[in-house]
Amino acid sequence: MLSKNKIKLIQSLNRKKTRDELGVFLVEGNKMVEEVIRSGFQIELIACTTDFAEQHPEMNNLATELIITDNESIAKASLLQNPQDALAIVYQPNNEIPEVNLKNELCLALDFIQDPGNLGTILRIADWYGISHIICSENTVDVFNPKVVQASMGAIFRVKTTICDLTSFIKTSGEGGIPVYGTFLEGQNIYEQSLSRNGIVVLGNEGNGISDAIGRLVTQKLLIPSYSNHPNKPESLNVASAAAICCSEFRRR
Repeated sequence: MLSKNKIKLIQSLNRKKTRDELGVFLVEGNKMVEEVIRSGFQIELIACTTDFAEQHPEMNNLATELIITDNESIAKASLLQNPQDALAIVYQPNNEIPEVNLKNELCLALDFIQDPGNLGTILRIADWYGISHIICSENTVDVFNPKVVQASMGAIFRVKTTICDLTSFIKTSGEGGIPVYGTFLEGQNIYEQSLSRNGIVVLGNEGNGISDAIGRLVTQKLLIPSYSNHPNKPESLNVASAAAICCSEFRRR
């Protein structure tokens, strides 16, 4: 059984302050716990049912603490509407700015993304298209938010995310001649532009787009054109959808 203190601890990881203080984050659901078992991330706790434990004997020596319990206890601790058979508390990786070889790699830069579902989906998109680094502005939603973790569908264990001063990162990279792309309503049609296989692709805030400070550092403004003829057509795309289109077009070249 999960003790009251363990349940309280697990539920407290819904708060960024607690996650940061303890240096951990919460992973829930059978598939996600299977992902973390394979990830190489350091695991503080796994709580699961007997059936789950029997199906995954490899996890016995991976967690500092393993608690075999029942679905009722997991449901009491869970933040999900439909809890499954397992959850885990996982240590956060370090947040050092990675040595990204931008002369040969493409990375995404996120400027004030607010919605956890969008960030999780962008992680999943980056993973699909083989983009291994995402740089987040300091005001972007916390990557270890439980909703981000769930929406990433395991990509959070494969895509390196770093929170930093995005302006400084892009400015330093741009000074080295690295192309900096950004999505703008006044940009040039992405399908008609010459795109490199390396550089930085900036994606902006859901409501306001890319900030002025970041926009001044963009070397090539791109537009994803709308083909709708409806008089009340939408003004813009969801940022995660825009990320998918951009990644697809860059990889297609």
